[in-house]
Amino acid sequence: MGAEFQLVVDCAEAEVLARFWAAALRYEFAPAPAGFATWRDYYRRLGVPEEDLTDEVDRISDPEGRGPDIWFHVVAEGKVVKNRLHLDIHASGEWSDPIAARIQRVDAEAARLAELGATITGAFEEGLDHYAVGMKDPEGNEFDIN
Repeated sequence: MGAEFQLVVDCAEAEVLARFWAAALRYEFAPAPAGFATWRDYYRRLGVPEEDLTDEVDRISDPEGRGPDIWFHVVAEGKVVKNRLHLDIHASGEWSDPIAARIQRVDAEAARLAELGATITGAFEEGLDHYAVGMKDPEGNEFDIN
């Protein structure tokens, strides 16, 4: 069995990215851990200084429990170089579907995410049967729709 993990995304505005990625991935805002009414209560119990606590949404989770939780961690430094890791969101359907139908689904998903605040950086084809759209989230983190 593989290891459980959560994905941590350094960012400037946790709630902005949490809301974007929740909509993009069809995730939900993660509930506070068992025994805690709120994330603020949980962080307070961990000893996080009161001045660092906020009520911002900063965690999302897959409602079906298949994907990892994602925590948006506010950091002082900004993004300055290309990501060494990025997400590929599979939206094209089955690989056996006709390429024209898969391209249409990828383009539709890219348009939906652009309406949510993402930026399209370009479309690309690899070989005869692979099509993807490169994008950036509201803070400039790269990801692909394929």
